[in-house]
Amino acid sequence: MVSTILVWLSSLIISVISATGYFGVVFLMALESACLPVPSEIIMPFAGFLVFTGRFALWPVVLAGAVGNLIGSVAAYVIGFYGGRRLIQKYGKYILISEHDLEVADGWFKKYGQAAVFLGRVLPIVRTYISLPAGITRMDFKKFCFYTLLGSILWAFILTYAGILLGENWEGLKVHFRQFDIAVGISIVLGVAWWTWHHFKRRKIVA
Repeated sequence: MVSTILVWLSSLIISVISATGYFGVVFLMALESACLPVPSEIIMPFAGFLVFTGRFALWPVVLAGAVGNLIGSVAAYVIGFYGGRRLIQKYGKYILISEHDLEVADGWFKKYGQAAVFLGRVLPIVRTYISLPAGITRMDFKKFCFYTLLGSILWAFILTYAGILLGENWEGLKVHFRQFDIAVGISIVLGVAWWTWHHFKRRKIVA
């Protein structure tokens, strides 16, 4: 099932970039950063392959990917800033998030938000959703944009250059990145499990 979806996504991404050029890279990378499951591990290596063939140039591709990431990230940030916080304040208790947890997250993002946003750009799964908590905790917008763009340039360059190096074998990257996705996904599931256990334990102590 997952393989079938990846094949379909690959075909769609290749079609969009082939038809629209740099704009397609911007558009697709924006979708990924706006919390939609459009993998940059396919977008940028294919764009790198087009650099390899001479159709694209390296730095315009990297810039297109980074700008797309920034656009999508700002959209997700705004959603988190204006809608996500209210929803959590109103319904957070049903998913074990209290007002105290929100305050702790605010403090954490004020202290480590720049590093989280920058490093989050190069981590599977995390980079797709990191902008939401940044918006919910109301991280400074200028700093958010700066570190998002910085991390996005790094990520776009790494993937594009990998696509150039591999040339016609660029699709081989998907296998390696999928393994990394699984590892990060397992870590997130374990983190959620720990969070749930910790909160139920704390409720029992309070009761």
